[in-house]
Amino acid sequence: MRHLQVIELTHEELEALRLKNVEGLTQVECAEKMETSQSTLQRILTSAERKVSTALIRGAAIRIEISEQK
Repeated sequence: MRHLQVIELTHEELEALRLKNVEGLTQVECAEKMETSQSTLQRILTSAERKVSTALIRGAAIRIEISEQK
């Protein structure tokens, strides 16, 4: 049995990827929807893209953090 490396993706990273890449919003629009600054959104996107790229290249599993409801 193959043991996969697991890469953790936070709910925030997933939401940023969804808004930018699936919904096609600009970074400014994404930042507004996520109620954060554009520079913070950029850091979140960079981290998420690095994690997803690493998982694809290395054949790793992606585990998505489940956020607790407020």
